[in-house]
Amino acid sequence: MAENRPEGTGFRSGFAAIAGRPSVGKSTLLNRVVGQKVAIVSDKPQTTRNRIAGVLNEPGLQVVFVDTPGIHKPRHKLGEYMVTVAKRTLGDVDVVLFMVDGSTPPGPGDRYVADLLRRVTSPVILVLNKIDLLPGADGVLPHAEGYASLVNAREVIPASAATGFNVDRVVEVVAALMPEGPMYYPEGEVTDQPERFIARELIREKLLLLTREEVPHSVAVDVEEMSPRKGDLVYISASVYVERESQKRIVIGEGGRLLKEVGRLARLDIEALLGNRVYLDLWVKVKKDWRNTESVLRALGYDPRG
Repeated sequence: MAENRPEGTGFRSGFAAIAGRPSVGKSTLLNRVVGQKVAIVSDKPQTTRNRIAGVLNEPGLQVVFVDTPGIHKPRHKLGEYMVTVAKRTLGDVDVVLFMVDGSTPPGPGDRYVADLLRRVTSPVILVLNKIDLLPGADGVLPHAEGYASLVNAREVIPASAATGFNVDRVVEVVAALMPEGPMYYPEGEVTDQPERFIARELIREKLLLLTREEVPHSVAVDVEEMSPRKGDLVYISASVYVERESQKRIVIGEGGRLLKEVGRLARLDIEALLGNRVYLDLWVKVKKDWRNTESVLRALGYDPRG
């Protein structure tokens, strides 16, 4: 996997989990830290469904930031899978970033996450995100004390993943806590996910952007073929799964317009990712109650057995 550096070289490395309830900006922070898009983002809760690593390389240092699904009360087997992934990650890292929406007071979801974090042995850094949404410029953080009371944090950092404010401070604090260790990923590698996975997620991101209500949560994408063709063309065939015929009609849109726009936007991002021209073939299919069907979840990469 990587170049192993012997102990005593002074090279430091490790893993930092980004944890919190849904929609607090975890994926935005991951993308900001590594300097490019490795995790999709949207304003819809529970956008992140898998554990996604972003690799930061600096002289003498490698930090693997791990974006986790938002911790929430699951309502189906997919939700159970997502929460299980997040909980497992917390016990297997060197540092935990407890990310909260610092523009709002703590809620039950934050308290639930904090209760889980009190059981981890790794140091916890409290990141008060979205402070750019607070009015005024007097530096007052009205909810900082409430969040700080939830966990025994090594440090409390106000930040904005969206604007980049204080993200360098987050990286600095995490880096200082990394132990001496090997280089886990080759220099230049920024994520542990293959291109096929990222292409799938980019398609799903556009569906999240263009649909609303129950549809975004009911959508899954499976890239069934991704192969080079003549010249610099890459052919991709992907299926979009929904749970009801009514959702299928919404995703396709009148005259196929919504699906065409999803394909257009996704193709642009995938071309930027691959550095090749892309022909993207999208199909919409109905799989009733797929979020509660373990065989389908496994086939789509959400294995409830871990």
